[in-house]
Formats: sequence, C-alpha cells, structure tokens
Amino acid sequence: MKRLPLEKLGARGASSHIVNFGVFLPWVSATHGNRLWVKVIHEKDQFLQHIPPLIFELRHSHDADYGDYWSTQIDLTLHPKPHPDAAWGAPGKYVYRYCLENQAISQPIDWIIDPFAREFGVGKLSAFTLGYEQHVWSSHENQWKTPPLSDLVLYELMIGEFGGDIDKTIARLDYLADLGVTGIELMPVSNVSNVVDWGFLPIGYFGVDERFGNRRDMQRLVDAAHQRGIAVILDSVYGHTSENFPYSYLYRELAYRENPFMGPFAKDYFGESTDFNRAFTRDFFFTVNHHWLDCYHIDGFRYDCVPNYWDGATGQGYAALTYETYRLLKEKRSTPGHWQRFFDQDKINLIQCAEQLEGPVEILEKTYSNCTWQNETLGAAQQSAHGNRNSFADLGLRLGLLGYPRETTMNGDILAKTALQYIENHDHSRFVCNFGTIARDNELLKEGDRNRWYKVQPYLIGLLTAPGVPLLWQGQEFGENYAVPQQGWGRVMMFRPVRWDYFYDPVGQATVSLVRTLLGLRGRQPQFRHGDHFFYGDHDYLSKNLMFFSRRQGNRYSLVALNFGDTAQTALFAFPLSGDYREELHGNDGLQGIAAGRPRPLTIPSNYGRIWSIDAAP
Repeated sequence: MKRLPLEKLGARGASSHIVNFGVFLPWVSATHGNRLWVKVIHEKDQFLQHIPPLIFELRHSHDADYGDYWSTQIDLTLHPKPHPDAAWGAPGKYVYRYCLENQAISQPIDWIIDPFAREFGVGKLSAFTLGYEQHVWSSHENQWKTPPLSDLVLYELMIGEFGGDIDKTIARLDYLADLGVTGIELMPVSNVSNVVDWGFLPIGYFGVDERFGNRRDMQRLVDAAHQRGIAVILDSVYGHTSENFPYSYLYRELAYRENPFMGPFAKDYFGESTDFNRAFTRDFFFTVNHHWLDCYHIDGFRYDCVPNYWDGATGQGYAALTYETYRLLKEKRSTPGHWQRFFDQDKINLIQCAEQLEGPVEILEKTYSNCTWQNETLGAAQQSAHGNRNSFADLGLRLGLLGYPRETTMNGDILAKTALQYIENHDHSRFVCNFGTIARDNELLKEGDRNRWYKVQPYLIGLLTAPGVPLLWQGQEFGENYAVPQQGWGRVMMFRPVRWDYFYDPVGQATVSLVRTLLGLRGRQPQFRHGDHFFYGDHDYLSKNLMFFSRRQGNRYSLVALNFGDTAQTALFAFPLSGDYREELHGNDGLQGIAAGRPRPLTIPSNYGRIWSIDAAP
C-alpha cells in the first residue's frame, strides 16, 4: 500500500490569504465534458440569504498513480466581497463544497463533500480555517509511551455523550486517570451528516466532526490524555460509509456502472460497502491510518465491523491493512520524536483492535491485530443473569479467554495477543437491564431498574480481575442504566448523555467505589495483568451460584470467589499455598494460617465476592 499525496489534496493554506484545493476523482475527466467547481463562504455568512458563496472552477489534470485530479488556488484578496456585509477575506472558518456540471446531465451534482477535508462544517460541508493556529505539543509528548496490552484498562466513550465536546472531555480526564483507566477508546469522531449520530456512517475521514471541535482540539485531547498516562485509540469505520460519502454519492449520481472506490467486497452488513479490491481504496484507508498516527498522535485503532472487509489472512482487505500499518511503524524505529511512543526495546506497542465478532480467535491468530472485541463473555454473562445456571461454567471459561492466543509470530514479528473483556459497550443495553427494566412511555426510553444494581457486582468483580483488556462503557462505573433497542435507527440516532448526577447517589457511590478498588488492585498486583488464570469448575460451587478462579504469577496468588445468588453461600476450598491471605475488597475478612491442600470453609456474601491474595516466599 502507498500513502496518497495529502500535500496536494483537500483544502490547504499556502499563506494567510491563499488556499489550495485538490481532489482525486478517478474516471471523472474534463474530456468527458465534466466541469468541477468549489463553492466557498465564510462560516458567519452561510445562513444569510443576501450573501451567496463565491464559486471557483477547478482545473483538470492527470495523476500518474490515481488518474483524474482536479485542483485550483484562490487568493481571497483578489476577489471582492459578494456583499458589503460579508465576512469574506476575514480570518476564521470557511465552509465549502464541490459541484460537478456536465451537459449530459440535467442538473449539476451539488453538495459533494471533499473526501480529503481536514475540517468540516455543518452536515455535508467541508471547511478550512484562514489564520489557523497549529497546536503546540507539550514537552511531555516525546516522552510518552503507548502502554503494552497487559497494562491497558480501556474506557469507551462518545465525546458528544460523555463530555458534550472535546473541551469538556478533556476536563474529565483527571477523573478517568483517578479511576484507574489507562486508555480511552473513542467512538468515531469522523464527519457524519447528522447532529445526533453514533458516527458509523462516515462522510469524511481526515478530520474531526465539527460537533466535537477541530483538528487542534483533538490534538489537545490526545496531548492531555498522554500527560495523564492515558492512551487514545480511535474507532475507525473502513468497511462501509454513508451514502453521502463522495465516492458513493458522486458516482451514483453520474450513473456509472462501476465505482473506483465503492462496491461489494466481503460482507455487506451496514451502509455503503467499500471495495478493497481497488488499489485506490486500499491506499486511501492506509493514508487515513498514517494521518491519524502522525497528525493526531493516537495510539491505535479499534476497527469497526471487520467482516465487511475481511477476505482472509492473505487477502487485500483487513489483514493487509493491519500488516501495512504495523510495517509502517517498523520503518519509524529510527525516526525521532512522537513516533518513538510505540517502541519498547524489541516490541512495538501499536494497538490494533478488531471488532470481528464472527471469528475473534481467528483474527488474532491470522492477522496483525493484537486484540479483539468478542461477545462470548458478554453472552455468557447475560445467560447467567437470566438464571441459566449451566452458563456459569461457560462464563468461568470465557473470563479466562479459553482458546485465545497470548502471543503469535508472524513474518518473524512476535506480537502479544489478547481480547477485550466487557459486559457493557455502546452496542448493548446496560447490564442492569438484564435484571429488570422500567418503561418510559416507549421502547426508546426504557431503562434498567437501578434498584437491582447490586446484582451487577459479581460480574464487575469477575470482569476487572480476569485476563485480557477490561473495557468500561461510559458511566458504567456509577450505574448508568440506558436501554438500547436491538435494531432500528433508534439505536444510533438517540442521544444518551451520561448522567453525571448518578455519580453522587447511593448506587453510583457504591458502584464507583467498587470499580476504583478493583482497578487499583489490578494496577498494583501484577498477577491480575500478567498471571495465569485457572477456573475451578467444581459442581459444588456452581450448584450454589458460586464461581471460583485464581490468578497467579510466580509467587503471587489470588483467589477470586463470586456469588451470583441472593443468599450468602459457604463452600470448602483448598488453597495451593500455605500462609496468611489478605482480603482485597474490604480487608476485614483475611485468612490466617492457611495450610496448603487443606480444605477451608469460605463464606461469600450474596451478589458480591471476595478476593484473597498471598505473596508467597520465593
């Protein structure tokens, strides 16, 4: 794969009053009677009926690699204001769009967004800022190191729902660091057509949607996160787009039989499918990856809906993109500055996380993905919550990531591998909904019954002490209880802002206290990050709604005992190491003088758990 020449694409400022425009439109040439225009207006004037945009024609030329190329340069000082009251020529944000004319079509094709825009306006408008001021990265940035997978605790958030915008999200970073979070997974920030939207139908890839801020704002967010020890990974949507994405919209309007970018490739689950058989498509998304790593200093990607561009381990889609992105990083080993964040001696800590729910083990074994979403733990937890006692054994095995590789070697590269562990994410209703819901006039407003919050506790304890990368979904740590419809536009176009007032009520205080305790334990005790997992699947435990598993690394050993039932239960357990065991959750139920191999009665409170640890002599 090759990087597209971004220095000649999109809107770029050559000076304080000169702007260059450039766009690849393969198969759309001047020889076929096409004329391309750009319409530009200052953001302050865009809704005023007496101030029209200024219109400039682009010149057509041919690029040796990508074919038809359209470009122009405008000097804002050489063009009079369209109206005396217009802000034309003043510093600030300008919005623009492309318009194509051809005598063979009855109407011009208007509202073509720039696929290489770095900024955006409202809806389908691209943008640039005259007098744009670059972000100055902090001195800390060149010392920042992307953490290894074993040290990650991810927090998934949508900027619009979590903070409202980037500034308010930055203000919450101290809270996340204090909670024990070491990485944030941002839902898509790419440009979309709607004001309320999850972001999974992109129309622009090289910048931040104007709902949240601009390029400098996003860089400030990454910089601020790194200063607090928090990595940033971006939810990236490459297998499908919106119908308004220019390489879908324009060629559909032109009624072309084929498309140089879009088309059937693998699965076709959502939106307009991208065609990775096309070199232009492959190079485009490879360039997007490079741009976000270089311009924004992000630490990796969460690749959405991998089945849409999964054509096997040796294919041209997902596997090739992750390999080429990893190879790009290898070539940066001697590059000073921010690129050094990924290098830890002989390891490269780029985070490439797949959402491949159809084959999560396969995606780790056969690609350069080093982690993956998987719904198996969530599914087993849901079955357990619904009273399926047989699912407790399955949940115990899923928490241990049975069958998942911990390391693979590919082309001589040794890669650590793991999976994400979650019981909540943006795709599903809050876990408390499994224990009862409250109707709020209609299905869209249904909520989980927070009076049943205590039933979530053993699941949280298991999740945050298990192998893999734990993932929390915004507000989960203080009992957020939104329900999400299983299908329909109400899933993605319903605004569900985090209710921060929950943090202060009794449910929120109890839940956040538990999460803080568990994440503190995970950070202090290496067996919870690196150690082996063993599930004690004895029938006597499972029949009492109990689950026991251990985490062990060298001379450090911890037993996690969970009770999913409504009454306290007592069971015998033989610890493998002699000594005194401290209780990690509350510290008032320690065990003294334990003899290895000798059964000891343990009492586990209802809908809760206990964690006993020993640091044995080496």
